[in-house]
Amino acid sequence: MTRIITHLIDVAAQYDALFVDLWGCLHNGVSALPDAVAALQHYRTSGGAVVLVTNSPRPRAGVEKQLTSFGVPENCWDTIATSGDSARSAMFRGVVGRKVWHIGYPGDERFFEPIGVVEDPVDIQPVPLEEAEGIVCTGPRDPLADPSVMRPEFLMAKQRGLKLLCANPDIIVDRGEQREWCAGALAQLYGEMGGESLYFGKPHPPIYDLARRRLAALGRDVPDNRILAIGDGVLTDIAGAMGEDLDSLFISGGLAAAETQTEVQPDPGALASYLQHEMSSPTFTIGFLR
Repeated sequence: MTRIITHLIDVAAQYDALFVDLWGCLHNGVSALPDAVAALQHYRTSGGAVVLVTNSPRPRAGVEKQLTSFGVPENCWDTIATSGDSARSAMFRGVVGRKVWHIGYPGDERFFEPIGVVEDPVDIQPVPLEEAEGIVCTGPRDPLADPSVMRPEFLMAKQRGLKLLCANPDIIVDRGEQREWCAGALAQLYGEMGGESLYFGKPHPPIYDLARRRLAALGRDVPDNRILAIGDGVLTDIAGAMGEDLDSLFISGGLAAAETQTEVQPDPGALASYLQHEMSSPTFTIGFLR
């Protein structure tokens, strides 16, 4: 049974590091959430380390620029682990071949820029579907369009036995008041159609391995029982924490605000019903990070 808390400080002393989701926790896709910023700033001044762990397909440098544009100050986090970095490493190791068909937003071409952490990287070449050895999905071309629009192309890809590398396992995000589809929705559809999708963000192990490496690079040797994972997605943030045997703090006012009847704090009954339906067991729950 999850414990509802009112502030991060209620449990912060139990942990030496936080793995914090971005979208729905620290910002809303448009601007920073001031209470969340203040909570993380206070946690860091108390000696804790904050690793931002995001399913963004962007490289770490791209996420840093985006955070600045949203008004998130640098003094509320220490380092960043992105799904994009984890997926790029796998791509340059050749997990889906050299010639790849790219599905993504305009501007996602930076995903294919050389990366310095892979020895003897594969020379990746974006090509049309008909010539591809594999698929790289950084997001839907139109985040408002139903993922089913990809069925004809996915049928061809499945018949050719192409693997799909998913750089962002999130299904949906809320950009301000607008709900959008993410790469995870396309990867899920491809899998349902019989294709093989490879995931590198939450809730899958590679991004947690990267987050631990980034934490260690700070000179922090933190055991898992002193790490708290924070996020608003039960299928990504909380499922990932459970799989890694990490304690977790569920932000009920994000993606599940309606289901948990969260205005300031969740309704206990609605929260219990939601978590039971999703078969999720976060250690703690709070309406919003503060």
